[in-house]
Amino acid sequence: MLTYPDIDPVALAAGPLQIHWYGLMYLVGFAAAWLLGRWRAGRPGSLWTTDMVDDVVFYCVIGTIAGGRLGYMLFYGFDQILANPLNLLKVWEGGMSFHGGLIGVLMAIALFARKYRLRFFEVGDFVAPLVPLGLFAGRVGNFINGELWGHATSLPWGMRLPCERFPSYCAGLPADAQWSIPVHASQLYEACLEGLVLFAVLWWFSSRPRPMMAVSGLFLLLYGVFRFSVEFVRLPDAHLGYLAFDWLTMGQLLSLPMIVAGLLLLALAYLRRGANISTA
Repeated sequence: MLTYPDIDPVALAAGPLQIHWYGLMYLVGFAAAWLLGRWRAGRPGSLWTTDMVDDVVFYCVIGTIAGGRLGYMLFYGFDQILANPLNLLKVWEGGMSFHGGLIGVLMAIALFARKYRLRFFEVGDFVAPLVPLGLFAGRVGNFINGELWGHATSLPWGMRLPCERFPSYCAGLPADAQWSIPVHASQLYEACLEGLVLFAVLWWFSSRPRPMMAVSGLFLLLYGVFRFSVEFVRLPDAHLGYLAFDWLTMGQLLSLPMIVAGLLLLALAYLRRGANISTA
């Protein structure tokens, strides 16, 4: 069994000012997207410039943060908005939704495409492979924060948590217990699948000739499948629980439209394969 390293969520502190690892992981993700985008824009035959990459990353940063926060509060914390609308602005307390962030990024892509007179999926196909490393960094941030744990497990990679920091996971154990029973580190599962595996597949696929919309469709399909699958071992949000059938979670419900949309985009892309674009 593995033991949680119990990393301090605060990376740096100077008086009342605190810089959290979770926030730094977002910076890592945005920086990775920017560097990869500029590298791809510099390849021979690319229709993108580095200035365009700078612009689209800026648009997507705004869309990610605004959409991610708003989506989380609407999907998972609507009661907090009702209690105090200012809770919507308390991003330093955590709470970001990928699905909300995705909606924000889609809106950002639409605005960017309009500005540069590009087709929506010309931009979407360029941006999609840049996203997974940011998802990887974000899930590592979740792990450091000690959130989004999974169900108890007897598998050899199950992770024991310190009872002092996670008392709810030690309920029912002797009072002097120092460690919880092993649980799934579902954040790391998601970091691997939604981050590293998705990045490898999309980066390879997008570097080859393919129909327009195919990269965007593959991103939606694979992310939806990976997220839907990991939700089976991840504990649902305590205030929501299971939505139906004693297994359906909010994350799965929000991932289903992504799977359907991904399949539709892939089908449309290959039915219209005459509209192939370059690998740039």
